[in-house]
Amino acid sequence: MDEQKLVCVKCREPLVQGDVTLSYMGSNFPVKLPKCPRCGLVYIPEALATGKMQQVEAALEDK
Repeated sequence: MDEQKLVCVKCREPLVQGDVTLSYMGSNFPVKLPKCPRCGLVYIPEALATGKMQQVEAALEDK
């Protein structure tokens, strides 16, 4: 999917790459993801959610 063509479903603004901090079980992860410049809604690609993020969640839950 072309991230430059993503549009916020709430504000209808084009999403822009920005710094985002993801948090899970007390750990914070700074990443760059497409987000709405108006409301801050973040788009997480499915491949990231079902790939790396799922691996990190499983690793944290196993601790």
